Amino acid sequence: MAFATNQESVSAKPGTENTGNKYLVPFILVCSLFFLWGMAHNLDSILIPHLKKACQLNNRQSTLVDTAVFMAYFLMAIPAGAILKKWGYKSSIVLGLLVFAVGAFLFVPAANTRAYEIFLVALFIIGCGLTILETAANPYAAVLGDAKTASTRLNLAASFNGLAAMVAPIVGTMFILSGKEYTPDQLAAMPDATRMAYLMEEAASVKVPYIVLGSVLVLIAILFYFMHVPEVKPQSDDTTSKGGFFDVLKHRHLSWAVVAQFFYVGAQVCVTSFFIRMAQKGGGLDEHTAGYYLGVYGFLFMAGRFVGTALLKFISSQALLSLYAVISVLLCIVAIWGDGAYVVYALGGLGFFMSIMFPTIFALGINNLGEGTKAGSSWIIMAIVGGAILPYIMGTVIDLNNDDIQLGYSVPLVCFLVIVYYGMKGYKPAKT
Repeated sequence: MAFATNQESVSAKPGTENTGNKYLVPFILVCSLFFLWGMAHNLDSILIPHLKKACQLNNRQSTLVDTAVFMAYFLMAIPAGAILKKWGYKSSIVLGLLVFAVGAFLFVPAANTRAYEIFLVALFIIGCGLTILETAANPYAAVLGDAKTASTRLNLAASFNGLAAMVAPIVGTMFILSGKEYTPDQLAAMPDATRMAYLMEEAASVKVPYIVLGSVLVLIAILFYFMHVPEVKPQSDDTTSKGGFFDVLKHRHLSWAVVAQFFYVGAQVCVTSFFIRMAQKGGGLDEHTAGYYLGVYGFLFMAGRFVGTALLKFISSQALLSLYAVISVLLCIVAIWGDGAYVVYALGGLGFFMSIMFPTIFALGINNLGEGTKAGSSWIIMAIVGGAILPYIMGTVIDLNNDDIQLGYSVPLVCFLVIVYYGMKGYKPAKT
């Protein structure tokens, strides 16, 4: 199935009219996509503790929410790259939005049956849609103008992803989290009918937010379908890669970007997936308050994106990435060995300093790939599978250590050490 398009193909070259207002509306539309997939990812941070309660799961089982979404990135990255290459940016974006919407609507039967398996299928489909969207939208934002400011544009667009990191936890806390919590002994003492009614009520709370999200996605897809969106070709230069999908990995800076993105996404998902439980156990907060603090984390994440975008005018991308990664290592140490409010403050700080990592790694990774930009984009998106694997490892660490949430944060600590290396050496564009 192919979508009809009315897009034109132009090359983005610095100093020409193509880098002016011509790209303003397409860039605004792309920014809306960053917000939408940010909503999906940050609602997962609410879903993990919520479905753990509603479906009676352990820590490892609850992280399958992340596994379902991010495994889709791994499995769909190559098909998404092929779709992008054949259909172009606009049609790929429309397809991604519609697939995303299908997954959102599947939350209704999942909630009606309280079937964790159906939730996971729905989340996997959402992940497939997100993969297509990100494979198209990240490089599209990068090539909508001068290549020298690609990192700045990506960070600006990603700031709306940061806005979603603030909005989604607030929405999720208001409409999904009930604040009702019972110990296993209390649940066991309930009459069967009362216990089942409570669990079904918990599961049902996800329906309205995901129906609304799915409906918005369909409307945005319709807007993209009928909107005139230019198909921009990346600039070519002496470092252009014209080989196959695997040949592009001969660029050392791309190969290391794939590794760095694997560990970054894993770190971010680890931090947010266990944020609420960490705030409850480490900070002594109740479920609702912890959920709102996750919104504060999102605000700091968003603020970090805007501050980072401004700093990139004065500091090189790799230097800022290295600095933020070192600070993140230190904050993880505070989260692991700290106590009380200091733990929650450290998690909030991680939100600020993680904020620029994904778009910065992405921009550094696809720098000077030319015709290989789309293939390189697919590889970096594929690396998002780190979000499927590392949270499960973190959940296992926690379960094997008597539900010690703080010890589990040693996993993101290791991830940030890898990013420190990338920002200092791995980003350098030398061929292997």
